[in-house]
Amino acid sequence: MPAQDLPMLLLAAAAEVTDAIHDGTVAAGFTDIRPTHGFAFVRMAPNGATVGELAEHLGVTKQAASQLVEELVKKGYAERNPHPSDARAKVITLTERGWACTRAADAAAARFTERWARALGPGATVELRNMLAHVVTPGRVRPSAW
Repeated sequence: MPAQDLPMLLLAAAAEVTDAIHDGTVAAGFTDIRPTHGFAFVRMAPNGATVGELAEHLGVTKQAASQLVEELVKKGYAERNPHPSDARAKVITLTERGWACTRAADAAAARFTERWARALGPGATVELRNMLAHVVTPGRVRPSAW
């Protein structure tokens, strides 16, 4: 069977991307975060999210998402805001520190993409991106471990 190792290569690629982004954010001075925080930041940007929405996005319980939010609030990356239509809920948004970390992550992701483009060539990189977009379900980016 051709390309039997494709699943393992894709998992290894995902780990490389995660590590590169995390290393980039740490190098930018955000030393108190974990990759899981970045996955939460993705859901909070641009307009915030409830704990329930974060839990669904991360594939965890509401209790685990609530603990993660508490940690992010204490570290100054996120804040709780009133929900516009549900008095019982809060909308969790990024603070300026959270946005700064997100910008550092975006820059690290761009450097990763540039590295692959140098290794594969720009045409092959675009082709790889388009082929993956054809078969991958968007939005299913989650941490594999806490």
